[in-house]
Amino acid sequence: MVVGWSWTATPERRWRRPWRLTIRISILAFDLSDNATGRADLLARLLAPMAAVEVVGPRFGETLWRPALGGPVAHRAFPVNGARRYPRFARRWSELAALADGDVLYASKPRATSYGVALLARRRRPRPLLLDIDDWEVGFFRRSGRWGTLGRALNVGNPNGLPWTWLMERRVRRADAVTVASRFLERRFGGTLIPHVRDTDAWDPARYDRAAARAALGIGAERVVMFLGTPRGHKGVDDLVEAVGATAPDVRLILVGADAASDAGRRWAAHPRVRLVGEIPFDDVPRYLVAADAVAIPQRATTDTLGQVPAKLFDAMALARPIVSTAVSMIPEILDGCGVLVPPGDVVALGASLRRLLDEREEIAPGRLEAVALNAALPGPVPKG
Repeated sequence: MVVGWSWTATPERRWRRPWRLTIRISILAFDLSDNATGRADLLARLLAPMAAVEVVGPRFGETLWRPALGGPVAHRAFPVNGARRYPRFARRWSELAALADGDVLYASKPRATSYGVALLARRRRPRPLLLDIDDWEVGFFRRSGRWGTLGRALNVGNPNGLPWTWLMERRVRRADAVTVASRFLERRFGGTLIPHVRDTDAWDPARYDRAAARAALGIGAERVVMFLGTPRGHKGVDDLVEAVGATAPDVRLILVGADAASDAGRRWAAHPRVRLVGEIPFDDVPRYLVAADAVAIPQRATTDTLGQVPAKLFDAMALARPIVSTAVSMIPEILDGCGVLVPPGDVVALGASLRRLLDEREEIAPGRLEAVALNAALPGPVPKG
């Protein structure tokens, strides 16, 4: 918000009064039907106290990403419908650039349909352009080795495929400022570190009724391990299902955000001690997590996770949930003294740590996120060391 003074005249007198100029910020997401909308919404929440903020971008799926529905963040989506690939998608560029009508542009991810659109919008009307990088996007395309990467490199029809994503990473320095979500990304791209953050006052566990949360999930005396998020392969859910199977008979695994109709979802749901819950609104996350006896974040060590910091770490810490995670990316630094770490992909160690955490929960003090609370996250980078 910019505050100044203006003069108002009447025939009788003139007087001084304050005037306000509201800055409008367009945050550009690369696909508003994708879970990447979560980081764009986080940026919008951070900036909302100082500007009028709107998240804009294409929508490749049927609807807005479900956890963002009904929240406080304003979204303006452009449905691409049948024009998902080139050459038909080429006709959408002008309309997408027109969506980015703010005084400041903030692109979420170096993808063509977010950062590329922002570069085009700035070329049409010069204004500040910031870029936020919360994942190593090219790393997502390299998980299948050399030949798999080569195949993806030939997929020029996908507007957010490897060729265009690689090109966007080569254009990072064209942004006026860069923010990143992990140390790996900071080393690779520079910029200011802004991790995923949560408002620890709003997410104070004392504000939530744990007994009611457990009752709503149909949980009685069972001990609950919870995973919350989009359960993709690199997030280690298969490892977690196997590890929970090696714990005590009264331990249940609840996967929140899982699609029961997917192949993986059907496989997990067939396990007698696993329960699936679909995607939930972001603001309902505390009402689910507070029911957990332990939260598991078993990231695998892949090119997907080198620069990734799971937002669910901060969810669990803000709600003082005991955490078991893997020593991947920046997780050891974040969980220093606040959780249990195991080697990535080590199912035996994961199961043993879950057993220990559940059996000795009262003796292990769960951490609460304080250093990067929502109201303190934006002014500067997180201190190193």
